[in-house]
Amino acid sequence: MAHKKGGYGFKQLKILRKATGLQHINASSILNINDMVNMDRPYFDDISPRNISAVVDETAILRCRVKNKGNRTVSWMRKRDLHILTTNIYTYTGDQRFSVIHPSNSDDWDLKIDYAQARDSGIYECQVNTEPKINLAITLEITAENDLRERNSEKLYYDSKAARAKILGSTEIHVKRDSTIALACSVNIHASSILWYHGSAIVDFDSLRGGISLETEKTEVGTTSRLMLTRASLRDSGNYTCVPNAAMPASVRVHVLTGEQPAAMQTSIASVSSASTAIIITCLIISEVLLIQICNLAQYILVHRSLS
Repeated sequence: MAHKKGGYGFKQLKILRKATGLQHINASSILNINDMVNMDRPYFDDISPRNISAVVDETAILRCRVKNKGNRTVSWMRKRDLHILTTNIYTYTGDQRFSVIHPSNSDDWDLKIDYAQARDSGIYECQVNTEPKINLAITLEITAENDLRERNSEKLYYDSKAARAKILGSTEIHVKRDSTIALACSVNIHASSILWYHGSAIVDFDSLRGGISLETEKTEVGTTSRLMLTRASLRDSGNYTCVPNAAMPASVRVHVLTGEQPAAMQTSIASVSSASTAIIITCLIISEVLLIQICNLAQYILVHRSLS
């Protein structure tokens, strides 16, 4: 039986020496080479907590520090739907609340979620595309959800002289079904984030509906946000609210038309039509009664004239 030293037998060393032409290779050298290879591989500097808690509408930060990244990529994945949110510094979701914090020349690749919501709770994985892939799972819990209406009515939340949003264009618009809904609001400050609500729910860019996009533009005087919804359906009707960070919100009412007019207008037209029909019938009845009375009067006059 061959004697082994450091986990490598003399037979394996002989083959390796012959293949490399290096006669001085020994088991210790091979172990050192393996150590160097392992040192070059990326690994997580796992010093941050694995369980993170945050409050609704606050910013949640999930930390991930990768050593020896090299030319590999670091990605963040949401476990519940296996959605890749970011890769390196690039964001791959229409929800602009998600971004990566990566100071230049640092090992940190932290996932930032602005305006965290209860639906953001769950497991997120920081991944590095090694072979095999390595990942670091972080559990996020969002608590203490606040009602949007209460938040908007709270006087202390907003300064009456502070920034406010303004809907660009009409605050009541009508669009045909299957067309595109285009909404825009401007804020007179550089808002750190702008959310859109449909009714009391945040517009979800990753919903099964699809066809939802948001563009945010910083200008010299403030921020402009443009919300686009393609293939409009009746479910898209309702109130949309532009909610900037630390500024007064603004709302717009959307009516999706089933034909040339919105459903509300069609109902109104139908009511007017019914009323008009009733009026016409009433007039005809009155006219008929008057005509009978006139005929009777004429007949009475003729009879009296003949007698006289």
